[in-house]
Amino acid sequence: MTDALFRNFIDGRFDEPSATFDSVDPSTGAPWATMPAASEVDVDRAVAAAHRALRSGPWASMTATARGKLLVRLGDLVAANAGRLAELETRDTGKIIRETRAQIAYVGDYYRYYGGLADKHEGAHVPIDKADLDVTIRREPIGVVAAIVPWNSQLFLSAVKLGPALAAGCTVVLKASEDGPAPLLAFAELVSQAGFPPGAVNILTGFGQECGRRMTSHPLVARVAFTGGPSTARAIVRNTAENLAYTTLELGGKSPVVVFADADLDSAANAVVAGIFAATGQSCVAGSRLLIERSVKDEFLGRLKRKAEAIRIGDPQDPATEMGPLATLRQRDRIETIVAESIAAGGVLVTGGMRPGTGTGFYYAPTIIDAGASNLPCVREELFGPVLSVLSFGTEAEALTLANDTPFGLASGVFTSNLGKAHRMARDIHAGVVWVNTYRAVSPLVPFGGYGLSGLGREGGLDAIRDYTRSKSVWIKTSDEPIPDPFVMR
Repeated sequence: MTDALFRNFIDGRFDEPSATFDSVDPSTGAPWATMPAASEVDVDRAVAAAHRALRSGPWASMTATARGKLLVRLGDLVAANAGRLAELETRDTGKIIRETRAQIAYVGDYYRYYGGLADKHEGAHVPIDKADLDVTIRREPIGVVAAIVPWNSQLFLSAVKLGPALAAGCTVVLKASEDGPAPLLAFAELVSQAGFPPGAVNILTGFGQECGRRMTSHPLVARVAFTGGPSTARAIVRNTAENLAYTTLELGGKSPVVVFADADLDSAANAVVAGIFAATGQSCVAGSRLLIERSVKDEFLGRLKRKAEAIRIGDPQDPATEMGPLATLRQRDRIETIVAESIAAGGVLVTGGMRPGTGTGFYYAPTIIDAGASNLPCVREELFGPVLSVLSFGTEAEALTLANDTPFGLASGVFTSNLGKAHRMARDIHAGVVWVNTYRAVSPLVPFGGYGLSGLGREGGLDAIRDYTRSKSVWIKTSDEPIPDPFVMR
Protein backbone atom coordinates (compact mmCIF):
# COMPACT_ATOMS: atom_id res chain seq x y z
CA MET A 1 0.00 0.00 0.00
CA THR A 2 1.47 3.38 -1.01
CA ASP A 3 0.92 6.79 0.54
CA ALA A 4 -0.01 8.84 -2.52
CA LEU A 5 -1.23 8.72 -6.12
CA PHE A 6 0.34 11.11 -8.62
CA ARG A 7 -1.13 12.06 -12.01
CA ASN A 8 0.06 13.23 -15.41
CA PHE A 9 -0.62 16.87 -16.31
CA ILE A 10 -2.00 17.15 -19.86
CA ASP A 11 -3.74 20.12 -21.50
CA GLY A 12 -4.10 21.97 -18.19
CA ARG A 13 -5.65 19.05 -16.30
CA PHE A 14 -4.48 16.21 -14.04
CA ASP A 15 -5.48 12.89 -15.63
CA GLU A 16 -6.59 9.72 -13.93
CA PRO A 17 -3.88 7.26 -15.03
CA SER A 18 -4.80 4.23 -17.12
CA ALA A 19 -1.69 2.41 -15.90
CA THR A 20 0.51 2.89 -12.84
CA PHE A 21 3.69 1.72 -11.15
CA ASP A 22 5.10 1.95 -7.64
CA SER A 23 7.86 4.42 -6.79
CA VAL A 24 10.38 3.25 -4.19
CA ASP A 25 11.86 5.25 -1.31
CA PRO A 26 15.63 4.63 -1.71
CA SER A 27 16.26 5.08 2.01
CA THR A 28 14.02 2.12 2.87
CA GLY A 29 13.73 0.13 -0.36
CA ALA A 30 9.93 0.12 0.07
CA PRO A 31 7.23 1.55 -2.26
CA TRP A 32 5.83 4.85 -1.06
CA ALA A 33 3.77 6.29 -3.95
CA THR A 34 1.89 5.29 -7.09
CA MET A 35 2.97 6.96 -10.34
CA PRO A 36 1.21 7.20 -13.72
CA ALA A 37 2.75 5.22 -16.58
CA ALA A 38 2.04 7.29 -19.67
CA SER A 39 1.11 5.30 -22.77
CA GLU A 40 1.57 6.24 -26.41
CA VAL A 41 -2.04 7.46 -26.34
CA ASP A 42 -1.23 9.75 -23.41
CA VAL A 43 1.82 11.10 -25.26
CA ASP A 44 -0.28 11.74 -28.37
CA ARG A 45 -2.81 13.70 -26.31
CA ALA A 46 -0.06 15.76 -24.66
CA VAL A 47 1.67 16.55 -27.96
CA ALA A 48 -1.66 17.41 -29.61
CA ALA A 49 -2.47 19.77 -26.73
CA ALA A 50 0.94 21.42 -27.05
CA HIS A 51 0.48 21.79 -30.81
CA ARG A 52 -2.96 23.38 -30.40
CA ALA A 53 -1.62 25.82 -27.83
CA LEU A 54 1.23 26.71 -30.17
CA ARG A 55 -1.05 27.45 -33.14
CA SER A 56 -4.15 28.99 -31.56
CA GLY A 57 -5.58 30.24 -28.31
CA PRO A 58 -4.17 32.44 -25.55
CA TRP A 59 -0.58 31.13 -25.62
CA ALA A 60 -0.22 31.61 -29.38
CA SER A 61 -1.43 35.23 -29.19
CA MET A 62 0.42 36.13 -25.98
CA THR A 63 3.08 38.82 -26.20
CA ALA A 64 6.66 38.03 -25.27
CA THR A 65 6.37 40.42 -22.33
CA ALA A 66 3.32 38.57 -21.02
CA ARG A 67 5.13 35.24 -21.38
CA GLY A 68 7.99 36.70 -19.37
CA LYS A 69 5.67 37.72 -16.56
CA LEU A 70 4.31 34.16 -16.33
CA LEU A 71 7.86 32.82 -16.06
CA VAL A 72 8.73 35.29 -13.32
CA ARG A 73 5.58 34.27 -11.44
CA LEU A 74 6.53 30.61 -11.86
CA GLY A 75 9.98 31.35 -10.45
CA ASP A 76 8.43 33.00 -7.41
CA LEU A 77 6.14 30.02 -6.86
CA VAL A 78 9.02 27.56 -7.11
CA ALA A 79 10.98 29.50 -4.50
CA ALA A 80 7.95 29.75 -2.22
CA ASN A 81 7.27 26.01 -2.50
CA ALA A 82 10.89 24.85 -2.39
CA GLY A 83 10.41 23.15 0.98
CA ARG A 84 7.51 20.98 -0.18
CA LEU A 85 9.15 20.12 -3.50
CA ALA A 86 12.39 19.31 -1.68
CA GLU A 87 10.65 16.87 0.66
CA LEU A 88 9.14 15.07 -2.33
CA GLU A 89 12.46 14.92 -4.17
CA THR A 90 14.24 13.60 -1.10
CA ARG A 91 11.55 10.98 -0.50
CA ASP A 92 11.52 9.81 -4.10
CA THR A 93 15.25 9.96 -4.94
CA GLY A 94 17.15 9.79 -1.64
CA LYS A 95 18.95 13.08 -2.21
CA ILE A 96 19.55 14.74 1.17
CA ILE A 97 17.03 17.37 2.26
CA ARG A 98 19.48 20.20 2.85
CA GLU A 99 20.74 19.89 -0.72
CA THR A 100 17.30 19.63 -2.34
CA ARG A 101 16.04 22.66 -0.40
CA ALA A 102 18.97 24.84 -1.43
CA GLN A 103 18.99 23.72 -5.05
CA ILE A 104 15.25 24.07 -5.64
CA ALA A 105 15.17 27.51 -4.02
CA TYR A 106 17.82 28.60 -6.54
CA VAL A 107 15.86 27.10 -9.46
CA GLY A 108 13.43 29.99 -9.13
CA ASP A 109 16.19 32.31 -10.37
CA TYR A 110 16.36 30.40 -13.66
CA TYR A 111 12.69 31.06 -14.40
CA ARG A 112 13.06 34.72 -13.40
CA TYR A 113 16.14 35.04 -15.61
CA TYR A 114 14.38 33.66 -18.69
CA GLY A 115 11.28 35.62 -17.83
CA GLY A 116 13.40 38.78 -18.07
CA LEU A 117 14.84 37.66 -21.42
CA ALA A 118 11.52 36.73 -23.02
CA ASP A 119 11.12 40.10 -24.76
CA LYS A 120 14.84 40.77 -25.25
CA HIS A 121 15.69 38.26 -27.99
CA GLU A 122 15.35 40.12 -31.26
CA GLY A 123 15.38 39.61 -35.00
CA ALA A 124 17.42 41.71 -37.42
CA HIS A 125 17.24 44.06 -40.38
CA VAL A 126 19.55 43.04 -43.21
CA PRO A 127 21.20 45.81 -45.31
CA ILE A 128 20.51 43.85 -48.47
CA ASP A 129 22.45 44.47 -51.69
CA LYS A 130 19.29 45.20 -53.72
CA ALA A 131 17.95 48.73 -53.82
CA ASP A 132 14.23 47.94 -54.10
CA LEU A 133 14.00 45.23 -51.43
CA ASP A 134 13.79 45.38 -47.64
CA VAL A 135 14.72 42.23 -45.68
CA THR A 136 14.12 41.41 -42.02
CA ILE A 137 14.91 38.25 -40.06
CA ARG A 138 12.24 37.14 -37.61
CA ARG A 139 12.92 34.72 -34.76
CA GLU A 140 9.90 32.47 -34.23
CA PRO A 141 9.24 29.55 -31.82
CA ILE A 142 10.67 26.34 -33.21
CA GLY A 143 7.53 24.42 -32.22
CA VAL A 144 6.55 21.69 -29.78
CA VAL A 145 9.46 20.67 -27.52
CA ALA A 146 9.90 17.18 -26.08
CA ALA A 147 12.00 17.61 -22.94
CA ILE A 148 13.29 14.56 -21.07
CA VAL A 149 15.13 14.79 -17.75
CA PRO A 150 16.65 12.24 -15.35
CA TRP A 151 15.71 11.94 -11.68
CA ASN A 152 18.78 13.75 -10.32
CA SER A 153 18.51 17.56 -10.01
CA GLN A 154 15.30 17.29 -12.00
CA LEU A 155 13.84 20.70 -11.09
CA PHE A 156 17.09 22.37 -12.21
CA LEU A 157 17.43 20.27 -15.38
CA SER A 158 13.80 21.06 -16.25
CA ALA A 159 14.28 24.79 -15.70
CA VAL A 160 17.16 25.03 -18.18
CA LYS A 161 14.80 23.56 -20.80
CA LEU A 162 11.41 24.99 -19.87
CA GLY A 163 12.74 28.49 -19.17
CA PRO A 164 14.20 29.29 -22.60
CA ALA A 165 11.60 27.22 -24.47
CA LEU A 166 8.67 29.09 -22.95
CA ALA A 167 10.44 32.43 -23.21
CA ALA A 168 10.83 31.77 -26.95
CA GLY A 169 7.11 30.98 -27.26
CA CYS A 170 7.39 27.21 -27.67
CA THR A 171 5.13 24.70 -25.96
CA VAL A 172 6.54 21.76 -24.04
CA VAL A 173 5.85 18.12 -23.23
CA LEU A 174 8.14 17.28 -20.31
CA LYS A 175 8.88 13.70 -19.31
CA ALA A 176 10.02 13.10 -15.74
CA SER A 177 12.16 10.03 -15.10
CA GLU A 178 10.31 6.93 -13.95
CA ASP A 179 12.93 6.83 -11.17
CA GLY A 180 11.65 9.49 -8.76
CA PRO A 181 9.16 11.64 -10.74
CA ALA A 182 7.20 12.99 -7.74
CA PRO A 183 8.63 16.53 -7.55
CA LEU A 184 8.06 17.27 -11.25
CA LEU A 185 4.50 15.95 -11.19
CA ALA A 186 3.90 18.18 -8.16
CA PHE A 187 5.62 21.09 -9.95
CA ALA A 188 2.82 20.90 -12.53
CA GLU A 189 0.51 22.40 -9.89
CA LEU A 190 2.71 25.51 -9.85
CA VAL A 191 2.58 25.75 -13.66
CA SER A 192 -1.21 25.88 -13.37
CA GLN A 193 -1.12 28.39 -10.49
CA ALA A 194 1.23 30.67 -12.45
CA GLY A 195 -1.43 31.00 -15.14
CA PHE A 196 0.07 29.19 -18.12
CA PRO A 197 -2.72 28.41 -20.60
CA PRO A 198 -3.73 24.77 -21.19
CA GLY A 199 -1.31 22.92 -23.42
CA ALA A 200 1.62 25.29 -22.98
CA VAL A 201 3.26 22.92 -20.49
CA ASN A 202 2.43 19.22 -20.19
CA ILE A 203 4.20 16.99 -17.65
CA LEU A 204 4.09 13.21 -17.55
CA THR A 205 6.13 10.19 -16.64
CA GLY A 206 6.43 6.70 -17.99
CA PHE A 207 8.91 4.24 -19.43
CA GLY A 208 11.32 4.86 -22.25
CA GLN A 209 10.27 2.13 -24.64
CA GLU A 210 6.70 3.42 -24.89
CA CYS A 211 6.47 6.97 -23.52
CA GLY A 212 9.98 8.24 -24.36
CA ARG A 213 10.14 6.64 -27.80
CA ARG A 214 6.80 8.12 -28.86
CA MET A 215 7.71 11.58 -27.57
CA THR A 216 11.00 11.78 -29.43
CA SER A 217 9.70 10.36 -32.72
CA HIS A 218 6.33 12.15 -32.78
CA PRO A 219 5.70 13.95 -36.09
CA LEU A 220 4.48 17.12 -34.33
CA VAL A 221 7.62 17.44 -32.17
CA ALA A 222 10.13 19.93 -33.60
CA ARG A 223 12.71 20.00 -30.81
CA VAL A 224 14.10 17.41 -28.37
CA ALA A 225 16.05 18.42 -25.26
CA PHE A 226 17.45 15.45 -23.36
CA THR A 227 19.58 14.92 -20.28
CA GLY A 228 20.68 11.38 -19.46
CA GLY A 229 23.06 8.65 -20.58
CA PRO A 230 24.74 7.95 -23.94
CA SER A 231 22.85 4.71 -24.64
CA THR A 232 19.47 6.42 -24.31
CA ALA A 233 20.78 9.37 -26.33
CA ARG A 234 21.66 7.04 -29.21
CA ALA A 235 18.12 5.66 -29.17
CA ILE A 236 16.75 9.22 -29.21
CA VAL A 237 18.90 10.14 -32.20
CA ARG A 238 17.51 7.12 -34.03
CA ASN A 239 13.97 8.14 -33.06
CA THR A 240 14.45 11.67 -34.39
CA ALA A 241 15.21 10.24 -37.81
CA GLU A 242 11.41 10.01 -38.03
CA ASN A 243 10.65 13.69 -37.39
CA LEU A 244 14.06 15.33 -37.97
CA ALA A 245 13.64 17.22 -34.70
CA TYR A 246 16.47 19.54 -33.69
CA THR A 247 18.14 17.80 -30.74
CA THR A 248 20.38 18.75 -27.83
CA LEU A 249 21.89 16.11 -25.56
CA GLU A 250 23.53 16.53 -22.14
CA LEU A 251 25.01 13.17 -21.25
CA GLY A 252 27.11 13.34 -18.11
CA GLY A 253 30.82 12.70 -17.88
CA LYS A 254 33.93 11.38 -16.20
CA SER A 255 35.19 14.72 -15.03
CA PRO A 256 38.85 15.22 -13.99
CA VAL A 257 39.87 17.33 -11.03
CA VAL A 258 43.55 18.29 -11.38
CA VAL A 259 45.33 19.25 -8.15
CA PHE A 260 48.84 20.69 -8.44
CA ALA A 261 51.31 20.73 -5.55
CA ASP A 262 51.18 24.54 -5.39
CA ALA A 263 47.41 24.56 -4.71
CA ASP A 264 45.75 25.39 -1.41
CA LEU A 265 45.42 21.72 -0.47
CA ASP A 266 42.82 22.24 2.27
CA SER A 267 40.56 24.11 -0.15
CA ALA A 268 41.19 21.59 -2.91
CA ALA A 269 40.39 18.65 -0.61
CA ASN A 270 37.06 20.23 0.34
CA ALA A 271 36.24 20.79 -3.32
CA VAL A 272 37.13 17.22 -4.27
CA VAL A 273 34.95 15.83 -1.48
CA ALA A 274 32.05 18.07 -2.51
CA GLY A 275 32.58 17.24 -6.16
CA ILE A 276 32.30 13.47 -5.75
CA PHE A 277 30.37 12.79 -2.53
CA ALA A 278 27.73 15.54 -2.69
CA ALA A 279 24.45 14.11 -3.99
CA THR A 280 26.04 10.68 -3.31
CA GLY A 281 28.08 11.19 -6.48
CA GLN A 282 24.90 11.20 -8.57
CA SER A 283 25.70 14.33 -10.53
CA CYS A 284 26.53 14.73 -14.21
CA VAL A 285 29.48 16.94 -13.24
CA ALA A 286 30.76 14.72 -10.44
CA GLY A 287 34.54 15.06 -10.16
CA SER A 288 35.07 11.32 -10.29
CA ARG A 289 38.72 11.33 -11.50
CA LEU A 290 41.26 12.95 -9.16
CA LEU A 291 44.59 13.74 -10.83
CA ILE A 292 47.05 14.65 -8.10
CA GLU A 293 50.66 15.80 -8.46
CA ARG A 294 52.88 12.94 -7.29
CA SER A 295 54.87 14.96 -4.76
CA VAL A 296 51.76 15.62 -2.63
CA LYS A 297 49.78 12.50 -3.41
CA ASP A 298 50.19 10.68 -0.10
CA GLU A 299 49.49 13.77 1.96
CA PHE A 300 46.44 14.67 -0.10
CA LEU A 301 45.00 11.16 -0.07
CA GLY A 302 45.35 11.14 3.70
CA ARG A 303 43.25 14.28 3.93
CA LEU A 304 40.61 12.87 1.60
CA LYS A 305 40.44 9.58 3.49
CA ARG A 306 39.81 11.37 6.79
CA LYS A 307 37.14 13.59 5.26
CA ALA A 308 35.41 10.71 3.48
CA GLU A 309 35.28 8.57 6.61
CA ALA A 310 33.83 11.46 8.61
CA ILE A 311 30.84 11.91 6.29
CA ARG A 312 27.59 11.32 8.14
CA ILE A 313 25.46 8.76 6.25
CA GLY A 314 21.82 8.39 7.18
CA ASP A 315 18.18 9.30 6.65
CA PRO A 316 18.09 11.83 3.78
CA GLN A 317 15.19 13.68 5.45
CA ASP A 318 17.39 14.41 8.49
CA PRO A 319 19.06 17.85 8.08
CA ALA A 320 22.14 16.47 9.87
CA THR A 321 22.71 13.80 7.19
CA GLU A 322 25.59 14.57 4.81
CA MET A 323 25.16 11.68 2.35
CA GLY A 324 22.08 9.64 1.55
CA PRO A 325 21.39 6.48 -0.44
CA LEU A 326 21.75 5.85 -4.14
CA ALA A 327 18.51 6.37 -6.03
CA THR A 328 18.05 2.81 -7.26
CA LEU A 329 19.07 -0.71 -6.36
CA ARG A 330 20.44 -1.34 -9.87
CA GLN A 331 22.83 1.60 -9.42
CA ARG A 332 24.27 0.13 -6.27
CA ASP A 333 24.58 -3.31 -7.86
CA ARG A 334 26.46 -1.84 -10.84
CA ILE A 335 28.80 0.19 -8.62
CA GLU A 336 29.61 -2.84 -6.47
CA THR A 337 30.47 -4.82 -9.61
CA ILE A 338 32.72 -2.12 -11.10
CA VAL A 339 34.52 -1.48 -7.81
CA ALA A 340 35.21 -5.20 -7.40
CA GLU A 341 36.47 -5.46 -10.99
CA SER A 342 38.73 -2.43 -10.50
CA ILE A 343 40.30 -3.80 -7.33
CA ALA A 344 40.80 -7.17 -8.98
CA ALA A 345 42.58 -5.37 -11.84
CA GLY A 346 45.09 -3.73 -9.47
CA GLY A 347 43.28 -0.78 -7.91
CA VAL A 348 44.03 -0.17 -4.22
CA LEU A 349 41.06 0.54 -1.98
CA VAL A 350 41.83 3.61 0.16
CA THR A 351 38.48 3.68 1.94
CA GLY A 352 34.88 2.54 1.48
CA GLY A 353 34.01 -0.11 -1.07
CA MET A 354 31.14 -1.50 0.98
CA ARG A 355 27.60 -0.99 2.20
CA PRO A 356 27.56 1.00 5.44
CA GLY A 357 25.69 -0.38 8.42
CA THR A 358 22.46 1.48 7.76
CA GLY A 359 20.18 -1.54 7.54
CA THR A 360 17.66 -1.02 4.73
CA GLY A 361 17.97 1.21 1.70
CA PHE A 362 20.37 1.57 -1.22
CA TYR A 363 23.38 2.94 0.67
CA TYR A 364 27.01 2.75 -0.38
CA ALA A 365 29.96 4.16 1.54
CA PRO A 366 32.13 7.02 0.20
CA THR A 367 34.82 5.17 -1.74
CA ILE A 368 38.32 6.13 -2.89
CA ILE A 369 40.37 3.89 -5.17
CA ASP A 370 44.05 4.53 -5.88
CA ALA A 371 43.77 3.35 -9.48
CA GLY A 372 47.40 3.45 -10.56
CA ALA A 373 46.42 2.98 -14.22
CA SER A 374 43.92 4.74 -16.45
CA ASN A 375 42.51 1.54 -17.99
CA LEU A 376 40.67 0.39 -14.85
CA PRO A 377 36.86 0.26 -15.12
CA CYS A 378 36.45 2.78 -12.28
CA VAL A 379 38.52 5.30 -14.28
CA ARG A 380 36.90 4.70 -17.67
CA GLU A 381 33.21 4.33 -16.84
CA GLU A 382 30.74 6.82 -15.39
CA LEU A 383 29.58 5.16 -12.17
CA PHE A 384 27.12 7.84 -11.02
CA GLY A 385 27.91 7.12 -7.41
CA PRO A 386 30.28 8.04 -4.55
CA VAL A 387 33.44 6.52 -6.04
CA LEU A 388 36.61 8.56 -6.59
CA SER A 389 39.38 7.17 -8.80
CA VAL A 390 42.86 8.56 -8.20
CA LEU A 391 45.77 8.88 -10.65
CA SER A 392 49.03 10.77 -10.14
CA PHE A 393 51.21 12.85 -12.49
CA GLY A 394 54.64 14.39 -12.49
CA THR A 395 54.39 17.26 -15.00
CA GLU A 396 51.79 19.69 -16.29
CA ALA A 397 51.88 17.99 -19.69
CA GLU A 398 51.21 14.62 -18.09
CA ALA A 399 48.31 16.09 -16.10
CA LEU A 400 46.76 17.44 -19.29
CA THR A 401 47.15 14.11 -21.08
CA LEU A 402 45.41 12.29 -18.22
CA ALA A 403 42.65 14.90 -18.02
CA ASN A 404 41.84 14.47 -21.71
CA ASP A 405 42.15 10.67 -21.66
CA THR A 406 38.39 10.08 -21.73
CA PRO A 407 35.63 10.00 -24.36
CA PHE A 408 33.63 12.36 -22.12
CA GLY A 409 34.10 16.10 -21.74
CA LEU A 410 31.47 17.77 -19.60
CA ALA A 411 33.27 19.38 -16.66
CA SER A 412 36.70 19.68 -15.05
CA GLY A 413 38.48 21.32 -12.16
CA VAL A 414 41.97 22.79 -11.82
CA PHE A 415 43.56 23.71 -8.49
CA THR A 416 46.75 25.77 -8.58
CA SER A 417 48.14 29.07 -7.31
CA ASN A 418 49.96 29.64 -10.62
CA LEU A 419 47.89 31.94 -12.84
CA GLY A 420 49.66 30.99 -16.05
CA LYS A 421 49.22 27.29 -15.35
CA ALA A 422 45.52 27.83 -14.65
CA HIS A 423 45.04 29.62 -17.98
CA ARG A 424 46.94 26.96 -19.92
CA MET A 425 44.96 24.11 -18.39
CA ALA A 426 41.64 25.93 -18.91
CA ARG A 427 42.54 26.49 -22.55
CA ASP A 428 43.66 22.92 -23.29
CA ILE A 429 41.29 20.71 -21.29
CA HIS A 430 38.63 19.24 -23.58
CA ALA A 431 35.53 19.99 -21.53
CA GLY A 432 32.59 22.35 -21.73
CA VAL A 433 33.16 23.64 -18.19
CA VAL A 434 36.45 24.35 -16.43
CA TRP A 435 36.33 25.41 -12.78
CA VAL A 436 39.55 26.90 -11.43
CA ASN A 437 40.04 26.74 -7.64
CA THR A 438 36.34 25.96 -7.20
CA TYR A 439 33.88 23.25 -8.25
CA ARG A 440 30.15 22.73 -9.01
CA ALA A 441 29.31 26.44 -9.35
CA VAL A 442 26.34 27.15 -11.67
CA SER A 443 24.36 30.20 -12.79
CA PRO A 444 21.51 30.86 -15.23
CA LEU A 445 23.79 33.38 -16.95
CA VAL A 446 26.38 30.78 -17.96
CA PRO A 447 26.04 28.16 -20.75
CA PHE A 448 26.50 24.52 -19.83
CA GLY A 449 27.29 21.49 -21.99
CA GLY A 450 30.01 19.11 -23.06
CA TYR A 451 32.34 17.64 -25.65
CA GLY A 452 32.42 14.12 -27.08
CA LEU A 453 30.18 11.59 -25.32
CA SER A 454 29.05 14.33 -22.95
CA GLY A 455 26.64 15.51 -25.59
CA LEU A 456 25.61 18.11 -28.15
CA GLY A 457 24.59 21.72 -27.62
CA ARG A 458 24.45 24.02 -24.62
CA GLU A 459 21.89 24.96 -21.99
CA GLY A 460 21.76 28.16 -19.97
CA GLY A 461 22.90 31.67 -20.78
CA LEU A 462 21.70 34.27 -23.24
CA ASP A 463 21.90 32.13 -26.36
CA ALA A 464 19.69 29.33 -25.06
CA ILE A 465 16.50 31.08 -26.23
CA ARG A 466 17.79 31.17 -29.82
CA ASP A 467 18.10 27.38 -29.74
CA TYR A 468 14.33 27.26 -29.28
CA THR A 469 13.63 29.51 -32.27
CA ARG A 470 14.06 29.30 -36.01
CA SER A 471 14.70 32.20 -38.36
CA LYS A 472 12.26 33.45 -40.98
CA SER A 473 13.51 35.73 -43.74
CA VAL A 474 10.93 38.32 -44.85
CA TRP A 475 11.57 40.03 -48.24
CA ILE A 476 9.48 43.13 -49.00
CA LYS A 477 9.60 44.93 -52.35
CA THR A 478 9.68 48.68 -51.70
CA SER A 479 9.57 49.93 -55.28
CA ASP A 480 6.24 50.90 -56.91
CA GLU A 481 7.52 49.69 -60.25
CA PRO A 482 5.75 46.53 -61.45
CA ILE A 483 7.73 43.34 -61.81
CA PRO A 484 8.58 43.03 -65.52
CA ASP A 485 7.31 40.14 -67.61
CA PRO A 486 10.11 37.57 -67.25
CA PHE A 487 9.49 36.26 -70.77
CA VAL A 488 9.81 39.60 -72.55
CA MET A 489 13.42 40.15 -73.58
CA ARG A 490 14.67 43.72 -73.20
